[in-house]
Amino acid sequence: MQPTELARTIQHTLLKITATADDLQQLCQEARTHNFQAVCVQPMWVPLAVAALRGSTSTVCAVADFPHGAGGRAAKAAEVRDLVAKGATEVDVVCKIGYLRSGMAREFQDDLAAVVEAAGGAITKVILETSILSDDELRRAIDLAVAARMDYIKTASGFNGPGATVDIINRMRELAAGRVKIKAAGGIRTREDARAMLQAGAHLLGTSSGVAIMQGVAATTQY
Repeated sequence: MQPTELARTIQHTLLKITATADDLQQLCQEARTHNFQAVCVQPMWVPLAVAALRGSTSTVCAVADFPHGAGGRAAKAAEVRDLVAKGATEVDVVCKIGYLRSGMAREFQDDLAAVVEAAGGAITKVILETSILSDDELRRAIDLAVAARMDYIKTASGFNGPGATVDIINRMRELAAGRVKIKAAGGIRTREDARAMLQAGAHLLGTSSGVAIMQGVAATTQY
């Protein structure tokens, strides 16, 4: 894969609560420079990112009910509608692992289905926090995400344990069986990491190391 193709799989990410407006402007400028597919930002920064990327080929992905997925369904849906209205074209939400582990399959699915409905056609991704799921939990979570019509399943938020590995992407691909796309996120710091994730079956990469990846050097960031 050529660097220009690789760039179009990268969602250049900045989710630290300490990030400033200047940091977000820099993120967006880097996305313009390298032609990244999108930036991924906290809800408060969506208007800034939309304005900073206007006229570019990069779009805005926002996180919702982040980073624990513990909010109520109505509140989550309202947040998603607000983010899309402000210009986000993709929304990543954390699943309710507590529902999953409690056998509350209907509640788990309905929570995600409400996100899809609220998104109104914007791309939706569910963050599964794969490092803290058993294989059976992962299988059930993926099946329920598919039933809810999520567009992507995503490895991690970066706030609740380790992120993507080649083994987990392979397993997600096997369990998804072509029914839903995969976003690998967490710990992707080099060009070799990025290519390995894509070869394993990821369609998108969430990383704060996009610039280092494009430059072919290792990064020290954690997401």
